[in-house]
Amino acid sequence: MELLSAVAAWFGQAWQRSQPGPVPATDDAVLAGVGLAVLAAVAVPALWRRVRVGVTVVHELGHGLVGILCGRRFTGLVLRADMSGHAVTVGPARGPGRVISTWAGYPAPAVVGALLIRAAGTGWPGPVLGLATLVLVVSLVRVRSLYTAVVMLALIVATGAVWWWGSAELRGAVLLGVGVFLLAGAWRHLGALVTAPSPSSDAGVLARLTRVPAWLWVLSFAVVLAVATWSAVGPVLAAGAASGA
Repeated sequence: MELLSAVAAWFGQAWQRSQPGPVPATDDAVLAGVGLAVLAAVAVPALWRRVRVGVTVVHELGHGLVGILCGRRFTGLVLRADMSGHAVTVGPARGPGRVISTWAGYPAPAVVGALLIRAAGTGWPGPVLGLATLVLVVSLVRVRSLYTAVVMLALIVATGAVWWWGSAELRGAVLLGVGVFLLAGAWRHLGALVTAPSPSSDAGVLARLTRVPAWLWVLSFAVVLAVATWSAVGPVLAAGAASGA
């Protein structure tokens, strides 16, 4: 009975922490700190080599989760020490499901980043962080290497700690920072694809699956990234223009 009561109490607290809350106040110093941290992470090569695995995780989970939505089975997630990775989905070797799940990788960090940025300034950081923690925990059963498990556990601990113990202000700041990082990282990943195209890249695989040139697939990635960027930045620019009018 005591165990059942403890479990019920934990789920009650988890439910409470996953509810929308008050909109956190925006501090200019916090915004500046977040911006500088993300700029350093993306622009400094030594830092980028160590942190871009976060973009890779979202990229690969994009393949896997969209594959599930397309009727495929997500069976494996592998991250490598060079910060690259791959997701394994099982299903027909060709067809719409394979094409869509292959295409989803590059847009995923930008779309998720834009959603996090939009959520950061609302009362939804708690629900978003709770959902992110759950997705990462469920994804653990798909890891296929020790390095992948270590990275995923580190992300679960960090995300879960902010969700469980973080104040509304901290949750909002973390969500904003991660969102900007994913959005900027998505552009950097795309830039690497453009400057060093490879037949084994997602665009190369899509070209073989569809006979549509790889550059058109790269262009489609860029369009989605541009839309995601505008959806995140546009309201901020509009608010700034309105306040300055």
